[in-house]
Amino acid sequence: MRAIANSIDWFNERIGRTVAWLALLIVLVQFLIVIGRYVFGIGSIWLQELITYMFGFIFMLGAAYTLKHDGHVRVDIFYREAPARTKAIINLVGSLVFLIPICLLILWIAWPYVMQSWAVWEGSTEASGIPARYLQKTAILAFAVLMALQGLSMAFRSILALRGDQRELDTLSGGSD
Repeated sequence: MRAIANSIDWFNERIGRTVAWLALLIVLVQFLIVIGRYVFGIGSIWLQELITYMFGFIFMLGAAYTLKHDGHVRVDIFYREAPARTKAIINLVGSLVFLIPICLLILWIAWPYVMQSWAVWEGSTEASGIPARYLQKTAILAFAVLMALQGLSMAFRSILALRGDQRELDTLSGGSD
């Protein structure tokens, strides 16, 4: 169980760290757009759409990384001060009852939407836009898969903690990640 959780965590860690570089790229592209528009009087719909694509990829592909690092907004009235075993129960139930089923629902609903986009090689509605909207929509499926996998990792780690695994209990208590 730990090996699977570690593999999922490693995978989402790599994806998260990779897509984080898109934030820098967004700044650079936006700088180019501003220089092009205000210094040279040139506009680029393609570059403007690229910023939207990159932001979507950061958000959708980085969500599981954020979950792995407990960075999502949580109403933690009870969670923050709860004992490690209570946190493990909350994480287990949250993953199995809420997170994974919602991810499966997203996959089920988004699959035809994304496949239709691929079937017609959907592109931008703008004449000079990016001719690959299907890639942007595919991020929806990737989001659901990555989040479900991270939910599975959380569930496995919660089970280990509930079985008395000291490393997982320490992590839930606020120890090392």
